[in-house]
Amino acid sequence: MGISKKTVLLAGATGLVGGAVLQRCLADRTIATVIVPTRRPVGVKHPKIKNIVMDLVAGENGEPSAGLSDAIAKASSGKIDAYISALGTTIKTAGSREAFIAVDRDLVSRFAEIAKQQNAKQIVFVSSVGATRQTSNFYLRVKGETEDLLERMKFHRVDILRPGVLLGPREDSRPGEAIAQKLSLIYNPILRGPLRRYRAIPAETVADAVVELLRLKEAGIFVHENADMVDLAGS
Repeated sequence: MGISKKTVLLAGATGLVGGAVLQRCLADRTIATVIVPTRRPVGVKHPKIKNIVMDLVAGENGEPSAGLSDAIAKASSGKIDAYISALGTTIKTAGSREAFIAVDRDLVSRFAEIAKQQNAKQIVFVSSVGATRQTSNFYLRVKGETEDLLERMKFHRVDILRPGVLLGPREDSRPGEAIAQKLSLIYNPILRGPLRRYRAIPAETVADAVVELLRLKEAGIFVHENADMVDLAGS
C-alpha cells in the first residue's frame, strides 16, 4: 500500500522555528509539497518547495494581501492537508502594535481561512508559553487571541504549541531574547514541575514536534507545553 503524500502550507519559513520546520518537511517522505508564502525568497532550492514571493500584507491598516488566496490555490491545486504557522514578528520589526497584530494575529488567521478553503484538516500553530487573551501583556494577549480564532475555525485537529524562549541563532536582532537565551543556562535547571513549561527550548526541538504532530489523526484541540514537545521530538 502506498504512502499518502501530504501538501503542507507553511507560514513563517524564514524564521527560526519555521526554517527548521521547512528542513524537516523536505526530509519527510510523507510530505510531497510545501507551499511557502514569503516576502522574500526562502533561499532553499528543492523540488518539494513552492515558494510564493509577494507582499503578505497591504494597505494602510496592514490587511492580508488580496492576492494571497489565489496564489495559494494555484500552488496547491485546491488541496492542502495541513497548515503550519511559525509566523511571528516583534513590535520593533513591525513598527507599531497595529502592524504587529496585522502579522501575528490577522495574517496567521487569514492563512488558516485559506487553508480551510483548500480542504485542510489540521492546523499546527506555534504560539508562546503564557498565551491568553485574559492578560495585560500585549504580546501574550495577541497570541491568546490568535489561538482562540484558530480554535473557532472548526478544523478536524488543532495543535497549539506553547514553547518558552526559543534557543537558536536568529537572522534578525532580538536583544531581549538574546539575553533570555544566555540566562536560560542558569534558570532552566531550577524550573521544575509546573514551572518546566517556562524553560527555554531549542527551536530544533519545537520543529521536530511540529512535524511529528502531522502524523496524528485524532480530532480535537490539543495544547502542547515544553515537556510535550520534548516527548514528541523524541518519538
